[in-house]
Amino acid sequence: MSTPALIMVLLSGVAHVGWNYLMTRAGNHEAFVWWMQVAMAVLFAPLALLLFLTDPISPQGWLFVFGTSLIHTFYFLFLARGYAGGELSQVYPIARGTGPALVPILGVLLLGESVSPPAVAGIVAIVAGVFFVYWTGRMAKLLTEPLRFLQEPGARYAIATGICIAAYSIWDKVGVGFVAPFLYMHLMSLGVAVMLSPYIVRRHGIPALRAAARTGARAILTAAALTFLAYGLVLSALQLAQVSYVWPAREIGIVLAVLLGSLVLREPFGRGRLLGSCLIVLGIGVIALFP
Repeated sequence: MSTPALIMVLLSGVAHVGWNYLMTRAGNHEAFVWWMQVAMAVLFAPLALLLFLTDPISPQGWLFVFGTSLIHTFYFLFLARGYAGGELSQVYPIARGTGPALVPILGVLLLGESVSPPAVAGIVAIVAGVFFVYWTGRMAKLLTEPLRFLQEPGARYAIATGICIAAYSIWDKVGVGFVAPFLYMHLMSLGVAVMLSPYIVRRHGIPALRAAARTGARAILTAAALTFLAYGLVLSALQLAQVSYVWPAREIGIVLAVLLGSLVLREPFGRGRLLGSCLIVLGIGVIALFP
């Protein structure tokens, strides 16, 4: 992976865990997600208009915008429900680990990408690190009660989130070939806001949405800026590097999520999570040095 692409991916990972942390602190996760999309659509409308006038979108581009909006609608909904039922340091690694485990396989099968042997080792290290972070202290339960894992709401929604990540990763790799990355990001946020609106209004009601906006305005605006930056940088990196490399490398955010969960939210932290974090960092280093 080129140095510019790697820098964009690492910065994206930091910004991504930042808005996820803010989301876990919200009282109403689904309302927070919806307001975040609305804020992005409003805040970055001038930039999107400028980009649109500079580089109009083809019919194929609009198809990809619609598709990514639909996939991201389910992604944000599943993620919000995951945090409602689980901890940051557990939900985040499962969601972010499931995607990178699938993306290189899909990249090879669907996009015809090739992955070097050292990069394969790096991807395996990242995925192993992700699951070390989660499974630490749970292996005995997994062996005696293998279905208990899927009975946890946070884990179920985290896996569903990871599947959405794999889907939009491949879709968006092709999509940014038709639409400028930050314009693509803005139209996606607008599309998600529109698609989520009927469900959010019906489930939570206008008074609850107003209350969420009043109490969490600063966090919502900050999360909107971080989200726009995080995914805009990833989309830009996808124009320079293979999706098989970009998505695993982005998981540096898992290390930060574990640290935030442990140091700030007082969630459990043990040797397994430390080992998993080290494997993630090692894997990213291997991908960067031996693409």
